[in-house]
Amino acid sequence: MGKGLWDLMERTVVRCAEGHVFSTASFPMQQAERLGPGRLVRCPRCARLRSVVPVTMEKH
Repeated sequence: MGKGLWDLMERTVVRCAEGHVFSTASFPMQQAERLGPGRLVRCPRCARLRSVVPVTMEKH
């Protein structure tokens, strides 16, 4: 049995405008200077479309 669809998708960790952190496979990475780094994605905690930005991992 081959890899499932979830294994083939690249996941991105994002933070919504309400502060919820989650991963999404549908984070569009188009570059549009007027939009900035944020995109609208449905937050699983808020259950609403929210502006999200990628979370950067920091080393301590």
